[in-house]
This record gives sequence, C-alpha cells and structure tokens, in this order.
Amino acid sequence: MDELAYALITPYSILKSRTGGIIGRLVAHARLTLVAVRMFIFSDEFVSAYRDMMASSGADPNIVQAWKRYVQENLSQGNPWGFLPRCMVLLFKGPNAVRHLKNDVIGSFTERPVGDSIRGTYGDFIRGPDGQIRHFEPAVITAPTAELNIPQLELLGRCSDTDGGMFTGRCKYPPGSKIEACLAILKPDNFERPTRRPGNIIDVFSRTGLRIVGTKLFNMTVAQAEEFYEPLRKLFLKRLQPNLAREVYGRLHNAFAFPFTMADADRIAETLAQRNAQTEFNRIIEYMTAVNPEEVSDPREKATASRTKCLAMIYEGPDAISSIRRFLGSTDPTKAEAATVRSEYGRDLMRNGAHASDSVHSAERERKIVGMWEESGQSDFKRIIAEYLEQVSGRK
Repeated sequence: MDELAYALITPYSILKSRTGGIIGRLVAHARLTLVAVRMFIFSDEFVSAYRDMMASSGADPNIVQAWKRYVQENLSQGNPWGFLPRCMVLLFKGPNAVRHLKNDVIGSFTERPVGDSIRGTYGDFIRGPDGQIRHFEPAVITAPTAELNIPQLELLGRCSDTDGGMFTGRCKYPPGSKIEACLAILKPDNFERPTRRPGNIIDVFSRTGLRIVGTKLFNMTVAQAEEFYEPLRKLFLKRLQPNLAREVYGRLHNAFAFPFTMADADRIAETLAQRNAQTEFNRIIEYMTAVNPEEVSDPREKATASRTKCLAMIYEGPDAISSIRRFLGSTDPTKAEAATVRSEYGRDLMRNGAHASDSVHSAERERKIVGMWEESGQSDFKRIIAEYLEQVSGRK
C-alpha cells in the first residue's frame, strides 16, 4: 500500500517568500503524487501536542531541545516576533513516501554548507564552539519515520477544519492600505508531469510582496469550469465573429463560379457565430478539466467530471489584484512582458500558465465557484488523511 506523507512549510519560510522554491523542489524531486495542500494557523493545543511528538524524534538532547523550542516559538500564535504563523502543509502519496520525502528530498540537518536538499538550501543549523545550537531553522518539517508519521497525520487531520483553511483579514498591514484578496490558479499543464513549474510560478508571484492566505489543490469539474468561464461565451460571440468571417472568405471566395464577397462571408459567419463560440468555449472547458463537455451525456455528471489538477491560491495585500496581474503578464504569452509568468511558462492564449482575478467582484465570484470563499463540511485534506488512516488500521 502506498504511504501518505506530509511536508509542513514553516512560517519563517513563508514569511521570507521561500514558498515557491520549496514547492518546486518538493513537486519536481519527490517521486510521489501531490494529493492535497492546505494553509494552517495552529492552535495552542496543536502546538503543544506537535511539540511533544517532535521531541521524541531526536536522540541528541541538544536537537530535542532545539525542536521543542522551535515548534513552541515559531508555530505558536503567541510567538516572540509577533507575526501571524502561517504554515502550508502538502500531502504526498506513493511508495515509501515517508522515508523518500525525508531522506531524499527534504534532507537532514547538517552543519556543512550544502544545497543538495531543501534543508541544505533553505534551512539553518549552526552550533557554537561549545556545541550548543545557536541557530535552528528547518524550513520544512516532516515525520522522520513511518511510525511517527501516523500520529502526526492523525493530529493534522483532527485540527484540519479548526486550524486550517483561509485566513483573509488576519494579517496586519499599514494603516490606510487598500487591502484586496486575489485568486490565482495554476493551470493543469503545470501538473502534467513532475517539474519545478508550479514552484517557479509561485516564486514569480512572490515578487509582489503579497501574503498567501489560502491554498487548495483541486480537480476543476466541468460544472465549475462552465460557471467559471461563463463570461467568455458572450465575449467569444463578439470577438470571434470577424475572424470567422475572414476564415469563411478565405476558404470560399474562389469556390464558386459567381463572386463571393466579404459581405457574403459576414452573413455566413453570423449564422455560425454561436456554434463557433460554443466550440471555443468547450475547448477551454476540456483544457481545464480534460473532459469534453459534449461527451457528458448526463448533466448531473458535470458536477464530478474531471481528470486534471489545479492549484488555487489566495494572495492578500495592498492592491493585490493589480499586483498579481502585473506579474502574471498579458493573456497572449507572445505579448507578455519579460519575466512574467506567461512570458516564461505560457504556450498560447489558453495554455498560458496561470489565471488571476481581474477585479474584486471577479475574485469573489471565482472564489465561490472553486470553494475558497467560505468552507463548509469536511475538507478534502481531512478526508484524505482519514481515508488513509482507515486503510492503515484495516491492515493491522
């Protein structure tokens, strides 16, 4: 049976905008499947229980003490530095997931300045001449063994709905700031195979200086996609008809013995405009879901029909929407500004790397469609952990 393992990106790593680099390594180098992502601000109850679990994982008394101190100070809402301790937890599934994630990707603490692992690059472990640990930053926390992984997953599952979710309005900003929340979605082609692309895109967005206050890995269904992109239907009718008329004229102007004019092409294009717009609309739906909506015979099946994966993130801060869209770049990758997401990772008008809300109204509408406005019921994160723990229990 495949194992379920977790990687907890620490508040300091998120605060320093190292999130993208860390996620890039996790997704690209872990020979595992990413199955869930969730933001957390942990309660005192979680911190206390987690601190005790982490303390039991080290044999060196100095490291045990460092773990206790780190978890208590950095994951606690009452931390000495006064920042909101946002954590991001990713769940991975696959063969020997716990050992592989810990040993081969995240790495162990080392006093040697090497960058062959996540901790080697983003973490710090410095001892003084007396052997005491002077600086301790793990960058990412995970279970050191398969045995400890189970109770730690249980704890994360229990606290998922109370300590996890979306945290808009929780961060502090300078007085008078125009605070907005922008939804950004990393599109399906970023997850076609294990690459650094998801992390690299997040790294580009980090240049905005905005705060990540919510995230969700999800399969966009046909029903969601149709509602999400509904505004494009009328837009396609208006914008695509001139191109359709030129296409008709190019194909038919020499096809008859009589003159075929552009006016004739316009009339035919007007007749075909609705079908053409619907075809283009369906192409977008299929790209976002990997399901052709015309092949879904029962409309009720649209609510679950999906074969792709997207990563949605909520960025919050002053003028968040214009900031994110500036670093997103123009819709057409060939016209996008240098060093933007779409100039570097876009392939065409549809496969252009990422989506971002273009207004406050759009952000609210889109967040509601993808389930990132107000959560209700059990989260996917909690469900995945519960199902795995039930399987593990059944094997004992």
